[in-house]
Amino acid sequence: MVTEPNILADDVDAMTPGPYFMRDESRYVPTAVARGGWGPTMSGHVVGGILAAVLDGTVDDADLQPARLTVDLPAPAALEPFEVHTKVQHERRRLRLVEALLIQRGEPVARASALFLRRGSQPDGKVWSQTPQMPRLPVELDGDQPTLFLRTYGWGGDLQNPDPEWDMTGPKYTWLHETRPLIDDEPLTPFARAALCADVTAAIANWGTKALEFINVDYTLTLSRLPEGPHIGLAALTHYSDDGVANGSAVVLDHLGPIGSAVSVSIAHSGFRPPSDLPSV
Repeated sequence: MVTEPNILADDVDAMTPGPYFMRDESRYVPTAVARGGWGPTMSGHVVGGILAAVLDGTVDDADLQPARLTVDLPAPAALEPFEVHTKVQHERRRLRLVEALLIQRGEPVARASALFLRRGSQPDGKVWSQTPQMPRLPVELDGDQPTLFLRTYGWGGDLQNPDPEWDMTGPKYTWLHETRPLIDDEPLTPFARAALCADVTAAIANWGTKALEFINVDYTLTLSRLPEGPHIGLAALTHYSDDGVANGSAVVLDHLGPIGSAVSVSIAHSGFRPPSDLPSV
């Protein structure tokens, strides 16, 4: 098998936030900012984001709500061109289940499945659910320093823009505002925006006294509705780990309140280092 060269797209406008990926006919080409914090590979959040965006594009029925996205990351995704192949697994009157594979060098390195459910009338009655108390929604003057992946406003840990009014030793909370296009200059869809943020569940759920020592191997995002506005909030809910195997969960919110939840499964791994040589725009 012929090995493809390590090609990165470099025609990104230096004056505006550049995209994570560029289109090249049937392929996608990652830019330098698609790199993650575990080495010279793509970040799990952009892998999930591109898979969600492609899955979203397979559904042309406005009444179908993306209700669940599961992203599996069994192998590192290289900073090289790739294709995404999709397949409808099940289609019925009230649901559609679609799978996507990220293919590099002829082999799948990541996969996702999305379940779309048909919207309908809301039942009467109330069902109990815990609502987290989030920090204030950030204003535009906050978070003017670039972060590893997204414009991040962090509370509850040694993250960007800690709020002195919040307990830094307890559960972690964050508001995320993705300022980059995912593909070329195309606007982010609400589903893709939520998917990009869901991977951060592993960081806030697993962040401990020695920072981040677990690497994400999969995550699942559930949505009761699509997010409104540019900010996605995450409130860490649980963390359980033993013998190097961890799982963690978070509530997912927009500025109106909770919209779903996210769960990540991780394995013990050291060496998380935010890239220091990435462009800041």
